[in-house]
Amino acid sequence: MTPRILVVDDDQALAEMIGIVLRSEGYEPEFSADGNDAVDAFHSTKPDLVLLDVMLPGIDGIEVCKRIRAESGTPIIMLTAKSDTADVVLGLENGADDYVVKPFNPKELVARIRTRLRPSATDATVLHVGDVTVDVAGHEVRRGDTVIALTPLEFDLLRALAEKPNQVFTREMLLEQVWGYHYKADTRLVNVHVQRLRAKIEHDPDNPKTVTTVRGVGYRAGGA
Repeated sequence: MTPRILVVDDDQALAEMIGIVLRSEGYEPEFSADGNDAVDAFHSTKPDLVLLDVMLPGIDGIEVCKRIRAESGTPIIMLTAKSDTADVVLGLENGADDYVVKPFNPKELVARIRTRLRPSATDATVLHVGDVTVDVAGHEVRRGDTVIALTPLEFDLLRALAEKPNQVFTREMLLEQVWGYHYKADTRLVNVHVQRLRAKIEHDPDNPKTVTTVRGVGYRAGGA
């Protein structure tokens, strides 16, 4: 099956360029140029990944992201012409997995897409962090009999930590292992996604026990 990617951007020239790049890499692009239509396009095209511009006619990309994430764990990469911190963090807090600032190198965009679409591991490992069980093969997280719904990226983040429960991961290490970054990048990606993960798996997200902070260093699975 050819991976299908929904490109939501009202800049026609840019959308066409992205389409050319995606086709050359073996992906099947679909397009939407309006925020009001983007969620319907998501339903009709059933994409494997969404490239989503922040600034759109109709509702903005942040709201589109929020609506998609409310019903689906499909990977979302935001496209932003702004380096504005508020836009970037707001997109991540509303469910985006990653973001790319325009103008961007097509190879960089493709590398981000490949990382988000890479196959899940097929080993039969079952990991435990406190009272949380991570079923790697089943791609499922449970507390007791209750399934905890995570996005694929949140699952990858928890798995990375749970596989080495005594290791402290710097934000840079997690960016490389989970996001596929091999160069200096925005560590806010890690901070916001840890917050999102904690909101789902912790009994008390303000007093985390499953994913804890090692001050000045990074994060680890379990207590200090």
